[in-house]
This record gives sequence, C-alpha cells and structure tokens, in this order.
Amino acid sequence: MEFSPLANPLATVAQLETSNSQFDGLPADLEKSIRFAGARLTQAAGILLRLPQEVIAQAILIFMRYWLGPEAGSLHHDPADVVSAASIYLAAKTSAYQKSARSVINVYAFLDSIPTTYTDLSQLPEGVPYVSESTYTTRKRRLFSVEVEVLESIGFQITFTLPYTLCFTYLQALDAFTYPRGQHLARRAMAHLNTGLLSPQFLYLTHQPHALAVAAIYLAAREVGVKLPGVEWWEVFDVDREELGFLVVGFLSVGTFAAEEKKYWGTRKVPMTVAELDEELDVRRVSSGNASLEVDAPQNSSTGVSQSGSPVGEC
Repeated sequence: MEFSPLANPLATVAQLETSNSQFDGLPADLEKSIRFAGARLTQAAGILLRLPQEVIAQAILIFMRYWLGPEAGSLHHDPADVVSAASIYLAAKTSAYQKSARSVINVYAFLDSIPTTYTDLSQLPEGVPYVSESTYTTRKRRLFSVEVEVLESIGFQITFTLPYTLCFTYLQALDAFTYPRGQHLARRAMAHLNTGLLSPQFLYLTHQPHALAVAAIYLAAREVGVKLPGVEWWEVFDVDREELGFLVVGFLSVGTFAAEEKKYWGTRKVPMTVAELDEELDVRRVSSGNASLEVDAPQNSSTGVSQSGSPVGEC
C-alpha cells in the first residue's frame, strides 16, 4: 500500500493497547512518565545541539514510535536516555544538520548531570561534565548498537511528514495573516504543534498531519480571539468535528499532564537507565509492602479523554 507524501502510517490498535514494557511488568503510569521525560530529554538535547525544530520533531517521533506495541523496545532492557540519543543521532544524520557521536554523547552527559528531571533553570550545572576517552568509546559503541535496534524496530522509517508547513499553508488559505493578530495566531498554532509532540496520547502517531495542523489553528484562533471565515471551515481541510474536538482536548491536556508529572516527581529524577528503573521499582515494592507494584500514581487526566473530545464551537 502506498501512502501519500503528506500522510504517515499510523499506529494500530494493537500497538496502542499494550507495550513490550508492560509485558515485562512495568506499571503503565511509570511507562508514561518515562516516555514523557524521554521526549523532553530528546527536545532538550536537540536544542543544545542547535538543531532546527523539524529535526527535533523527527527525533521525538522516532523515540515515541520505538516503544509502541508488543513487539517494540522494552524499558526493562533498553535505557530511555540511550534510545533518546540514538533518535537524535538518526534524525540529524538524515538531515542537513548532522552531528557527530561525540557531540551527542557530550550533550547527554551534560543533561544527565542535572539533578532532577523537572529542574529550575537556575539549578543547571555550571561546568560541562568531562567524558573520558574510555567512557566515550563505551558510550559510542552503545549508541551505535541502539541505533541499529531502533532502525529495525521502526522498520527503518525515520522520516515523518510534519504538520508545520501544512499549518502555514492553511493559515494563508484562511487569510489569517490579514487579521491584526494574524502573526500571533500563527505563533500560537506552531506552539501547540510543538506541545503535541510530547502528548502521552501519541497524537502525532494516531492522527495525520493535516488534522494536527487544523486543530492547532482552531485552538490558537480561539485563544487569540480571531474569528476565521466560514462555518465549520475545518471540513474544507477534510477534518470532521469529532476528530477536531479530540485533538483540541489532546493539545490542552499535555500541559495538565506535565504539571501532574512535575508535582509527582518533585525533586526526584525520572528513571532514564535500566539501573535507575530497577531502583524505582524496588522503592515501589517496599512502599507498597508487596511485589504487586500497586502504587499511588499521578492521575493523568490526559489519558482519559474520550474520542469525542469536548464540544467544539464555531471559530
């Protein structure tokens, strides 16, 4: 089956229902926390490597897709930080902004030195951690090994169609830039698209780019007070009301999810390595008093959104 160059192959129901990590006994709430923190780690690494947003977005989608489905990678065996590094390395390699393995390893060494996952910017370490030659050689070997694993797991699909260009094109078609707040509308729409990359609902892996672009424009228009022309204009771009409502709620829920994660983890680090994960699971076993791993996890409202979303009014 051939896909349109403006479309992506979407995740299947089977891939969304469970994961290899859960088959290995990882609690679903902890898996969501690690995936979210790993996506943020990938984003931070891309910024420090001075990669454009399009390349960072590709890397985050590679990272997210690697964990999807019962045949995918397992956090019990694959360190999230190394998979993140491999995703950045792969995305940059296939772009005009290639980065050396040493640059990637140095950036991740710096990020690993930050004491907490949800740290205040004022608490960032001042110096750059030293990576010895022997450590560099070991980490480079591991990076290249995981790179191959990622490629095989995602079927060598490391390029995704992104909604940014479509969003800009749709804004032009709607004459959005003729409004006094048109530029602000465009910036807000792009911001929502960036936020959606981190969604625990896999918005980018379950919806096509054109739908993501339309939902970002709709939400941004409501926020900045721009009334776009036409009744149910989103249907012109082949997006129905139900999908639009679901995506709008999905975009909005990321902020709530992030706030809940920050509150839950506090000054602790989300486990990014297998050793850290084992330690976290041991702590949970002790705190629960048994080996069932039943713990009081953050109630992430973003994962309980109905497919219908919230009622969508005209914009």
